[in-house]
Amino acid sequence: MSDQFKKQAADRAAEDVTSGMRLGIGTGSTAELFVHALARRVGDGLDVIGVPTSERTAKLASSLGIRLTTLDEMPQLDLTVDGADELDPRLVLIKGGGGALLREKIVASASAQMIVIADASKQVESLGRFPLPIEVVPFGLETTRLAILKVLEDLDLPPELELRGGRDQPFKTDGGHFILDARLQEIKQAELLADRLVAIPGVVEHGLFINLATKAYVAGTDGVKTVLPIQVV
Repeated sequence: MSDQFKKQAADRAAEDVTSGMRLGIGTGSTAELFVHALARRVGDGLDVIGVPTSERTAKLASSLGIRLTTLDEMPQLDLTVDGADELDPRLVLIKGGGGALLREKIVASASAQMIVIADASKQVESLGRFPLPIEVVPFGLETTRLAILKVLEDLDLPPELELRGGRDQPFKTDGGHFILDARLQEIKQAELLADRLVAIPGVVEHGLFINLATKAYVAGTDGVKTVLPIQVV
């Protein structure tokens, strides 16, 4: 059922795309369903151009006939459509399960709007059940790891960090970086955590997407719901 719900959310987001749009195209299983939905509309005459957030997305979109460019050639985008590993009521996201969080965040930040597509299982009251990906440079890995652990300790978060892929064959992002997954259980101070993490020299980026998503389409047993961010005073 999850795949069916993902497809429903992806199809709904594709309906929001209009000719002439400059699109950021996300990465992951749900984003790939959006690429297929977008390709069907392109086949019917929709004229768009996209910036992919990963080599995998670029290969798929190109094979389906979607015109692609780069942020260097087109630095401002109208809309990014992407999935999420978790989204809370404020539409703060955890992303990076697929390993493309850096490019995803750069593309989303270059966009006037960002639509998140997800099945209902990704909608949570509090972030943290899904591990938070933290992208780091390979050089000085242990120093960076210890600095991250210190931040987690200061914020009363579990000191559980795992190198994705393991030390023998670590996962490498498209940018050649490693990912440390933090199992935090519940993130109560997302903004503070985000600020503290990016202040560490060896951290390239983290998977907290704050003030980027403008809308979400969340699909479940009761259909596709439009979710707007709740403003917390």
